[in-house]
Amino acid sequence: MTRAFVLVMDSVGIGAAADADAYGDAGADTLGHIAEACAAGRADRAGLRAGPLALPHLVALGLGRAAEASTGRLPPGLAGAAGPGRWGYAVERSKGKDTPSGHWEIAGFPVPFDWGYFPSTVPCFPPSLIAAVAAEAGLPGVLGQKHASGTEIIAELGAESIATGKPIFYTSTDSVLQIAAHEEAFGLDRLLALCVIVRRHVDALDIGRVIARPFLGDAASGFERTANRRDYAVPPPADTILDILAREGRPVITVGKIGDIFAHRGTGEILKGAGNMALVDKTLAAMDRLPEGGFLFANYVDFDMLYGHRRDVPGYAAALEAFDRRLPELTGRLRPGDLLVITADHGCDPTWTGTDHTREHVPVLVAGPGIAPGPIGRRDGFADIAATVAAHLRIPPPAAGRAFL
Repeated sequence: MTRAFVLVMDSVGIGAAADADAYGDAGADTLGHIAEACAAGRADRAGLRAGPLALPHLVALGLGRAAEASTGRLPPGLAGAAGPGRWGYAVERSKGKDTPSGHWEIAGFPVPFDWGYFPSTVPCFPPSLIAAVAAEAGLPGVLGQKHASGTEIIAELGAESIATGKPIFYTSTDSVLQIAAHEEAFGLDRLLALCVIVRRHVDALDIGRVIARPFLGDAASGFERTANRRDYAVPPPADTILDILAREGRPVITVGKIGDIFAHRGTGEILKGAGNMALVDKTLAAMDRLPEGGFLFANYVDFDMLYGHRRDVPGYAAALEAFDRRLPELTGRLRPGDLLVITADHGCDPTWTGTDHTREHVPVLVAGPGIAPGPIGRRDGFADIAATVAAHLRIPPPAAGRAFL
């Protein structure tokens, strides 16, 4: 038997999809615009990084070639021959540009329906929803109730939330209801219990996720979100490769927020970590002990959460470079017969307007001992990744997707 690993660089898109205009994202290009800003000196930050974007190990796996195939433009600084392995890009079939849609499709289930969304009004949540949640949870009320950046709304309302005991409710263009509260003043356990209540109440609205956003700090020193974020997603309505692996009795390890995204169904052993580098450490340790026939599915969230949504180009570039420096450790853990796929779930162009995800193609980089080099071209659906993993592990394939190896 062999093993398979899928690593998701959260939001590292490589060019606008053909339907991006319908999402307000025509021209978005997360990787390309970061590379252009670095080449022009607009992504330099003292003590953080300077100069052109340097991703030699990802380039060797074909990242530059994949980006060029996606957009027709080679991002500056990403030239270089692809080394051993396969490379290409995938086009999302799901209707959204959100985290669950991207990950579910990677796992073999393209989302065929429209999620529910909250309007851009203030308040944006139905009064009946807020009243029902407040009554059940014993809340004096809620703050926010609008579309907002998480860091900005905590800075705006954090002190009032502490003083009044009212949590902060907000949303974005994604199908999500986010709840921020102080870990100590409000209580982390109380916040998580509140999210469980809200999750049940928004099911009828087809909302994809309820997210707990705990923070610490005070008005004088400022507020900062903690690593105790928790996502409460609806479970996929059909099988993913994780369900198939569970039925087959295969060992599964999931790293980062994968367990939350799949509502902990088929997600096996769940490993958490605070930030990309801690998650890479967890991945490396898991690779050392994953048995033959096993599957590891990891998400590295900092690209999206800390830098994409905050439109922080230097921070995003530095995070890419930090991940690239760790890549030889990951590829060095591969054994004969192993399959490694590096991809993304959507874009989050830090040069774009607003603070939301962008509708983009994603890279598909494939490596492993014995993997013949060359292009895999355009893949019409992220589910081709799941189909390829299934073929590699010799398990029944998901309903969607076409294997490329």
